[in-house]
Formats: sequence, structure tokens, C-alpha cells
Amino acid sequence: MTPKERIAALRNELNAHNYNYYVLDNPSISDFEFDIKLKELEQLEKQFPEFFDANSPTQRVGGQITKNFETITHKNRMFSLDNSYSKQDVLDWEKRIQKILGTTQIEYTCELKFDGASINLTYENGKFVRAVTRGDGFQGDDVSTNIRTIKSIPLELQGEFLSDFEMRGEIVLPLDGFNKMNEERVRLGEEPYRNPRNTASGSLKLQDSAEVAKRPLDCLLYQAVTNERTFASHYETLEAARKVGFKVPKAITLAKSIDEVIEFVNHWDEKRHDLPYETDGIVIKVNNLQQQEELGYTSKFPRWAIAYKFQAEQVSTVLNEITYQVGRTGAITPVANLEPVLLAGTIVKRASLHNADQIEKLDIREGDTVYVEKGGEIIPKVLGVDLSKRPADSNPTLYATHCPECGTELVRTEGDAKHYCQNTYGCAPQITGRIQHYISRKAMDIEGLGGETVDLLRKEGLIQNYADLYDLRVEQIIPLERMAEKSAQNMIEGIEKSKQIPFEKVLFALGIRFVGETVAKKLAKHFKSMDQLMAADFDTLIGVDEIGDKIAESVIEFSNDLGNIQLIDRLKGYGIQLEISEEELSNQSNKLEGQVFVVSGVFHQMSRNELKKAIEDNGGKVSSSISKKTNYVVAGDNMGPSKKVKAESLGVAIISEGDFIQMIS
Repeated sequence: MTPKERIAALRNELNAHNYNYYVLDNPSISDFEFDIKLKELEQLEKQFPEFFDANSPTQRVGGQITKNFETITHKNRMFSLDNSYSKQDVLDWEKRIQKILGTTQIEYTCELKFDGASINLTYENGKFVRAVTRGDGFQGDDVSTNIRTIKSIPLELQGEFLSDFEMRGEIVLPLDGFNKMNEERVRLGEEPYRNPRNTASGSLKLQDSAEVAKRPLDCLLYQAVTNERTFASHYETLEAARKVGFKVPKAITLAKSIDEVIEFVNHWDEKRHDLPYETDGIVIKVNNLQQQEELGYTSKFPRWAIAYKFQAEQVSTVLNEITYQVGRTGAITPVANLEPVLLAGTIVKRASLHNADQIEKLDIREGDTVYVEKGGEIIPKVLGVDLSKRPADSNPTLYATHCPECGTELVRTEGDAKHYCQNTYGCAPQITGRIQHYISRKAMDIEGLGGETVDLLRKEGLIQNYADLYDLRVEQIIPLERMAEKSAQNMIEGIEKSKQIPFEKVLFALGIRFVGETVAKKLAKHFKSMDQLMAADFDTLIGVDEIGDKIAESVIEFSNDLGNIQLIDRLKGYGIQLEISEEELSNQSNKLEGQVFVVSGVFHQMSRNELKKAIEDNGGKVSSSISKKTNYVVAGDNMGPSKKVKAESLGVAIISEGDFIQMIS
């Protein structure tokens, strides 16, 4: 056997042993025998460096140093899951998807929702290529070097699976391993880690991969993302993934009805404390992949999946003080400053009190002992007061009347839950907040510029609004605290690059109240330029699909403000994209204006997303379900029979993919 053949044989054998040990929990050789073979492979690779392979079992020990983790744009967006907190929420979700699919024949998969750090793994020709963190769902950090050290992740697949795919999963820290890590830290006189989830997440960004290799991290896989039609269902895909080396949790179950889903939920609500990992709920998915395609996505979540969250942990602690935060829109949020308390694995010192009505309703006062819950919220919230522990000298809370930052009198309009500071251009948190929103990833995506830097630039008098960013020069930035020439150069380059961001994202970045990502897309598509949008009257605005009174009033208020008019003029002068590009316009028409389409089935010339985009680019509207308002159903192969019946009963025209292409050509 040649050295090359022996190296290949050892790699294959050690990969198989790793799979047996870390995935199947069924070791086939002793640790001593494994180490002997690994040392032989290390020696051979050292002797014959021309056969180096980044996916060799020897590379799992780590040792590479990563100073900066490269930001990578996800090929397929990593969506969040819509949360539910009751059985009724799940039943309501089922009704929604039945209506869209036009059938009650839906099969589900039920999976445990493990509490860890989401990861996206890319494979090519059966070999591991890259691992990227979830980030904001659109882009994340390349942590491939650290991920290679996790032994339950296959570096090379053991058989045929899919040729072009990404594997999604959760990096977790088993409770047993977490406890052993903390015992060691206490023995060394170090502070123990707070919880497994944060420790797992933090591990992925350690600079030394050898340190990551020492941690007993695990990876549980739950989804393959691909355009290939090799498998018909989610369950079938995961079973095939398990056979080629992926660690797919054994608890995944097929449910023929929502009653079986509820049985699964009830079972694990009791048994979850026996699991070796932390879990905070159940994920319920439509099993049929074609039905998943039919259901599609909202702007935030897949319609075909929902997370059922277990009852959140509650604790009680003392509310020391109520303070007030000012948001970028001037909205005031009261915050409870608490006696620090351990809640769901983290020390909680602050919790949201929402608004004045909530404080009055619960009669929350400083000095009270309050009940705090984390639930599905990132920021914990106060649920109520333990009146039996209220101090005798307690006084009712008088809600703030003036802005805590600039002293301006607060205003609350009828029907609005929050109070507002109207000192839009003179209140520091509003100024900083608007600029931070402008530079954020989903908006102008300016690299090299973070929230703290924005605040520093404002305090130094270099910026007062987002237009000022385009006047910044490298020599102004270098003297600032923690700034070097390279950092300053990166910031200026990032600002310059933002001039290429398309109009719909610029419109979102401007921070007009009630104009989120989806609304910005609709307004940009309809008006095509900032000038036309700012010239629109109330009736014109509410005439746009899904634009209501509040959005229209907010756009008009923004457009009539002299300061905003001047800002927009400045942005134009800097070359910001304040209209849809000619290239985009050339792909758009009004051929389908006023027409409502439902897309159903499997297509061949265009993908489902391309079809939907073509409808919208030509002025049409895509609906998820058939109704009297539907004009056409674009039907592909395997269109749902109940949808066909409903379309025919309502007299809705059913057209083919070819008919549609002809319609827009």
C-alpha cells in the first residue's frame, strides 16, 4: 500500500469511528486503539505534506488562530421561527395553513427545539467546505476553523446524499460537559460560565481553535436546504442525512394529525428535564416538501413551521428603580432596574415595563417585589407584583412627564400606547438611534461602523445625522479613541460602498415611522423614486396595496418636514440611490396591474420564487390562498386537488407556467 493509499484508508477508518462514537453513541474500538491510528496518520501527513487535507481527522484538534471572522452572505436566508405559547396558537396555525393549501390532509414532523447557537454548514462533493453563524439571517461569520473541531460534524459524508445543499443545525453544549467545565473553572478559582447556550455561542468565536477543541461541543442537525427534488418529505430527508453521517436527533416524530402533535408536546413538556441538552420548546413542521413550497414565507418566518415554547421560567426580585429609555423615533420605554437575579441561566438586572398603561394596570412601584419572566422575549418583562411584600411607605408611580435625555415635555397622542419626545433633531439618543438604524445590515449595511462608534462620532461633533457620514474624512477619524488608520480607512470605504445600496433599502434606512422592510419595498416599487413618494398626497398613499392611514400620515409628516427635505437633498448630492435603477425598471411593467395570482404546484422553467417575483415585477399581486379576488391560478405539476376544485367553483382561471410566461413576454 502506498503512503497516499494508507493515508486515505486511515482517514476513512477514523471518520467511521468518529461517527460510531459521537453520532451513534456506539464505539467500535477503544480510545487507545483510536489514538494509535490517529498518531500514525499524523506521522504520515507530516512525512508527506503534499497529501494535506483540511478535512482530515487530524485537523479536529485545532491549533489555527483566527483574528478576524469573515462576514459571509448566506446563499439561502436563515429565517426565524414564529413562536406559539399555547395549544390554541398551534390550532390557529393549522387553520391558516389548511386554508392556504386547500386541504386538511397535512402530515407534520415534531422536533425538540434545542437551545444553542444556529449554524449553517456547506458541503461540496460530499466534503465539508464552510460553516457560517446565523448572524442576522442574511449574513453571518465564517467559523469553519472552529467548527472542524466538533467531532459529531462529518467532514466527509459516508455515502450519497445531495449534490448541492446546506445543512442547518444547532451547536449545543451538553449539560454534563458544561458542568464538568464549570467544576474545572471553580477548581482553578475562575468564575463559572452562566449557561450552556451562551457558552456554546461564545465558543464559536474563540480565536484559538485548539481551545474550541477542548470544549465538549455537539451539533444537532434539523434541516437540509436544497433546490434538488431527491426527497419528497422533510422526514425522509433527515433520515437520509442521518445515514451519511449527520447527527439528527432521535426524538423527531411523524404526526398524522394536530392531535398527535399535541401528544408530542405534552410528552416532552414533562420529559424535557431528562434530556442531556437544554431545550426550550418543540418545532412543528409541515412534512411534505411540496406543501412547504406552496406555503412559502412571510417577511420573517416560514409559514410551514412554528415553534411551541414551553412555559417560561419565572422568578421574583425587588424593583429598585424605574428609568426611561428613548428610542430612535422618540418613543419612551420604562425600564425596571432590578436586584440582580438568576433567570433561565442568565443574571437579569433589567426588565421592560412596556408603557404607562402597563405600570398603571399592574400598579408597579419602586421597592415592590415583582415577578419577572423571560419567555420568548430577549429582554425579560415584569408580569406582576407580590403585594404581600409591598413596603408600608410605598407611593404610586408617577410616569415621566419630560424626556430623561433632553428635558423636552413628553407627548402622547390618542390611541397610542407610548409617550414620545418630539425633540427629533436635538435629543441625543434619537440622533444616535436614527444613524445606527441607517447603517444597520438590513438597511445601508455599512461595514466598519458600529453603534458605539456612531455615538463617539456624535459626541465629538463630527455627525448629527446620517447625511453627515458622507462628509467624514480619514484624518478626522484617526485621532478618535480606539481608532487606527486601517479602521478609519475601512469605515470610509464602507460609507462609500453604501452608495450602491438599492432604493428600497435606502427607504427603509431613512427610519420613517411605520415604514419597515416590507412597507419600504411596496412604496419603492409603487412610487419608484423618493421625489414621487414625497410628493404623494394622503389618498394616493392609501391607494397603494396594504398601505393604511397610519403609514400614509407618517410618510406625509416626514415629507413635509424641512429638515428631512434638506437631508434628502444632501443624500441625492452624495449619489445615494433614491430611485429605482434603470436596470430594475427595464425588468418591470404594469402588464399585470390589478391582477391577483395564486401560484401552486411544481414548475420547470422558473422556480416558484422567480414566478412570484415576475408577477410582482409586472405589477401583479401574489396571494397565498384562492378567493373571489383571485384572477389567476398559475398551476404546475401536482397542484393540490382541493385548490383546483376551489378555483373552478369560484370561476378563477387556471393557467400553466407557459401561459404565464406568454402573458408577460
